[in-house]
Amino acid sequence: MPSVTHEALVELFKNRPRLAAEMLHDALGHPVPAFTEARVEASDLTEIVPSNRRAEVIVVLLVGEQERPAMAIVVEVQLGVDPDKRYAWPVYVTQTRARHRCPTRLLVVTIELAMVRWCSRPIDTGHPGWTLKPLVLGPKGVPVVTDAEQAKAAPEVVVLSAMAPGQSEAAEAIGAAFLAAAAGLDDARRALYGDLVLFSMNEAARRTLEAMMKSGYEFQSEFARTYVAHGRREGREEGLREGLQAGLREGLREGILKAKAHDVLAFLEARGLGVPVDLRQRVLASTDIDELDRWVRRAAVVSDARELLATPGLREGLLKAKAHDVLAILEARGLDVPTEVRERVLASADVDELDRWVRRAAVVSDTRELLVTAGS
Repeated sequence: MPSVTHEALVELFKNRPRLAAEMLHDALGHPVPAFTEARVEASDLTEIVPSNRRAEVIVVLLVGEQERPAMAIVVEVQLGVDPDKRYAWPVYVTQTRARHRCPTRLLVVTIELAMVRWCSRPIDTGHPGWTLKPLVLGPKGVPVVTDAEQAKAAPEVVVLSAMAPGQSEAAEAIGAAFLAAAAGLDDARRALYGDLVLFSMNEAARRTLEAMMKSGYEFQSEFARTYVAHGRREGREEGLREGLQAGLREGLREGILKAKAHDVLAFLEARGLGVPVDLRQRVLASTDIDELDRWVRRAAVVSDARELLATPGLREGLLKAKAHDVLAILEARGLDVPTEVRERVLASADVDELDRWVRRAAVVSDTRELLVTAGS
């Protein structure tokens, strides 16, 4: 079942059809034809394909009064590993192209840094010369929107900016930009986007944003008064906070926590790592979004599932021990270890890489062969 975060991202692209073209052109640098309108079209492909195939969002860029399709963009949100998508995505692209008879691009959107590599892997369809290369918008590619006028012109972009991890330094400025845009939104979008922005922020930025609203922030005084009035009607001292977070507050947070926890476990299992019962329970019980984000990233690189919970000090100790094992094996075999090789081994922060070097250290005839990658 899709998470609240997943559905919210899909909603952003539906609410602003031109967002797909903007991200392709502005964030990823891919050419997009000039168009007069961007329109969300039916994403149910069952009319053409016998099985139930439904892309999440299909945007068609139209030109002129005749509304000629210039390009179609299939937008897919991917927050966790799903092997079926590597078979479904080529179907979405070809059937969308056949339906609208225009060039078609696949844009995969993820706010999980650890998912970017998986989403970007080329898909070999088996037909000579036909390899689908998804265009991936990851958290590092999302524009950081801190300008009020830009936020007013494209509120969905500032919400996407807030949802992308790694924006902690700019979080307060992003929040202020959202406040500038919020007054021009309808009630439904204002409530949804407000919840998304608040729950995507770290605690410090969230407190600052709420304080700005409570003091009648100049960009959003009307918006602030709405929630202050709500709080007064309820007779609660914390009316502003509760009013702003009304609606999706509990469901959104619980949905985000549950989705991220399952992403952590899915990563470990997809990599063939056994997940002990106690570790599974610990992940599912987490109520810290930052902790789960950290585990998602680590799940993509650890060599043993139990390393997931290791503190930074323990991980550093593990890396150091493995690096010294590599050097000890080489020296025990009487092989000279040049300074640059020693420094490279000791600097490695990749457990899998060090494990690979431990195995190779036992068989190489020259130390420099240790760092040679496959195919080089």
